[in-house]
Amino acid sequence: MGTGVAGAIKRAGGQEVEQEAMRKGPIAVGDAVATSGGTLAAKWVIHAAVMGHDLNTDANFIAQATHRALEVAAQLSVHSLALPALGTGVGGFPIYACTSIMVGRVRAYLVEQRRSDLRRVVFCAYDDVAAAAFKNALSGLTRFEV
Repeated sequence: MGTGVAGAIKRAGGQEVEQEAMRKGPIAVGDAVATSGGTLAAKWVIHAAVMGHDLNTDANFIAQATHRALEVAAQLSVHSLALPALGTGVGGFPIYACTSIMVGRVRAYLVEQRRSDLRRVVFCAYDDVAAAAFKNALSGLTRFEV
């Protein structure tokens, strides 16, 4: 948990988050695991693995990791979930493709799981480009479609 979103979580949530994640790992690429939020305001942090030791990812891994993060959130009965653009930093995956995959996977999951406790999904953007990519992927959707 040294760089990118993971590094930011470690800096804000404390060493406890990383230590707990290390005890629960390693996990397969495409999988996800939850830890406490440490000193974050969040109760949980869901760690989704989108790249292996080669630091590469692909559309399949992003879709799988997004789905697993949603499943872990459901197991924890969370009502709100924040998701960053997975694999677009060190993994180098194109941001517009990533956001399209993630928004599509979240929408499909919520349609499939009509009795989910999840009521709110926030897509987090690190910069204006990521914000524009998420807005593009979300364009035309309304919260009433889910």
